[in-house]
Amino acid sequence: MTQETILLLGFGDIAQRLTKRLGQNPSNNYSITGVRRSKMDSEHIDTAQVNTAQLDMVQADVRDETMMTSLLQKTFDVIVVTMTPSEMNDEGYRQAYAETSQVLLQTLEAQSYQPRLIIFVSSTGVYGQQNTEWVDEHSATLPSVYSGKRLLEAEQLFLKSKIPCCIVRFSGIYGPGRQRLIEQVIAGHGAAKEPVLYSNRIHADDCAGVLAHLIEKQKRDKIESLYLATDCEPVPLYDVKQWLAGQLALSENHLQPKPLGRTLRSSKRCRNTRLLESGYQFIFPTFREGYHSVLKKLNECEK
Repeated sequence: MTQETILLLGFGDIAQRLTKRLGQNPSNNYSITGVRRSKMDSEHIDTAQVNTAQLDMVQADVRDETMMTSLLQKTFDVIVVTMTPSEMNDEGYRQAYAETSQVLLQTLEAQSYQPRLIIFVSSTGVYGQQNTEWVDEHSATLPSVYSGKRLLEAEQLFLKSKIPCCIVRFSGIYGPGRQRLIEQVIAGHGAAKEPVLYSNRIHADDCAGVLAHLIEKQKRDKIESLYLATDCEPVPLYDVKQWLAGQLALSENHLQPKPLGRTLRSSKRCRNTRLLESGYQFIFPTFREGYHSVLKKLNECEK
């Protein structure tokens, strides 16, 4: 079996889950290199997710051309970019996405090889729709905030590249360690029933599943250059919080609606038809299956 090399730029939660997912398939034969800009120890790597003995871990700043040139001396078949901003502001997003992408592509152009695939993890934040419209891969991208603008800037760099690239736009990611909505419900922070505020989400395990699916599929078939990755049921935030309150056995009047404020900008409905047609099968098709799994694990931890 021919071994393939995979470079994971950014080795946070999703990259670690992807490493685990690729290792679970006995037909896969991957050599994986994970890159973090910060020190790599047990605080940053979930050893329950990843057998670190199977990895080559590198500490490097992806924006440093000298470091990237050294790193890319090794031939990589697949590169997956899952960066996280060091600061949640425009400059942090510019560095994490636009600058990182530019340095990566420029460094690759100087190499004697090209990877068979680059996957760039983006977000549905590139859409500016806020009036419950349906959006898919063909919809206009008119982000109104810096995060979406910087992600879109990075997307364009990859899509204009001569290297085979695939953009994956994830909707709101949840899962173990990403329990903000559950915490809001416990605190009594509800959502207004009217006007309807739609939310879209995807479990972290499905994020890893989608990436692994596309890596494997591109070996055999042509894949699209863009996928919107979200679960199969856009749903009003009111319904999600009410369901969670029921699962947590909270009183009927526990949740109190909060003013919408600027969050109305996220009221859109994301369509995953292209991803489903590619053959991907969701682990958690809706928020119910996904949050049921999260709550079960939380209960097990408390025992």
